[in-house]
Amino acid sequence: MSIPVISVAGPLKKMHTRLDSDGLAHYELELGDTRVPLSELLQHQLTLVASGEIFCVLCDRKTNKSFSQGHCYPCFTRSASCDVCMMSPEKCHFDQGTCREPEWAQTFCFNEHVVYLANSSDPKVGITRASQIPTRWIDQGASSALPMFRVASRQLAGLVEAELKPHISDRTRWQAMLKGAPEQVDLVALADDLSQRVMPYVDSLKQHHGSDAVRLVSDANAAEPVKIISYPVAQYPNKIKSLNLDKQPILSGRLTGIKGQYLMFGDQVFNVRKFSGYQVQLDITE
Repeated sequence: MSIPVISVAGPLKKMHTRLDSDGLAHYELELGDTRVPLSELLQHQLTLVASGEIFCVLCDRKTNKSFSQGHCYPCFTRSASCDVCMMSPEKCHFDQGTCREPEWAQTFCFNEHVVYLANSSDPKVGITRASQIPTRWIDQGASSALPMFRVASRQLAGLVEAELKPHISDRTRWQAMLKGAPEQVDLVALADDLSQRVMPYVDSLKQHHGSDAVRLVSDANAAEPVKIISYPVAQYPNKIKSLNLDKQPILSGRLTGIKGQYLMFGDQVFNVRKFSGYQVQLDITE
């Protein structure tokens, strides 16, 4: 029997990421107080054993079922981070006095956000806090990304994104993303075209919220470079089979790649973020 190179237990959390100077994404899997540098362990044998216990990612309460990527039901129904406006920021209801956690919103929602283009499986539009670049792009498995607008709040970002959706998707085809790099797209040219289409609406937002509330960053005077991202993948899958800890509590295979928040084991893939809060034992051998 092989002796584990690493053996650690704890609740799963979304993988930590960073981008090096060459544009390569690096991953660490957090279990308890330990971070495991998975990018350095490609081609090692990895075994995950779920204990059957789930702990809420917000309050640490033990729960029989996970809601919205690792929340217990009370947190799912009461936390602002699980409210409808997280998925649809244009539906923010803070000004109506009905925000679930106003103090949390002041920190999370009322700061600079970015409306961006990314190419994960196809070109898409998305939004994120400015502080989450390039983390958000790595989590989506983007091969390239470009900021379009910098805005003063999450709601404004959602309003601009909603105006762009008739012209470009906001979805990633995750299976296509996992099968390799997408066809290259000129994101600068696409950003120029899309910004012209929505500029009348953007101008109306400026009139209502102030001239600095929404700033175009894809023009010649304020252009930001396209970010190119590569991933630690030795082998992309051909046919994809999703692994599920609820149905298969023991997952074992040779780690062939990491992209987005997915671990690849040949043609089998495991979405780490989906199973946040699940208590697991991780063993990695040669």
